[in-house]
Amino acid sequence: MKLNRKQARTLQAVFETPTRADILWSDIVSLFKALGADVTQGRGSRVRVHLNGEKAVFHEPHPEKETDKGAVKSVREFLENAGIIEGEDNADL
Repeated sequence: MKLNRKQARTLQAVFETPTRADILWSDIVSLFKALGADVTQGRGSRVRVHLNGEKAVFHEPHPEKETDKGAVKSVREFLENAGIIEGEDNADL
């Protein structure tokens, strides 16, 4: 799938070092969906994500809208395990 400009910027932000703590959770969810992930709401603030055979459960931040550094690192690791590498052409995923 093709990422739009905002989703591509979100992907770049997830892979930046030092790890950022200002990425909106809604932008990360949009990125997951654009990459073809199945995103479902679990109990409470849990969000289940399935992508390329990889599964993860994330906690939606609240009351803040931004994702903290630890969660961004988890998202990065999940994307790497799912075969998503920042900077590569992910249009065929």
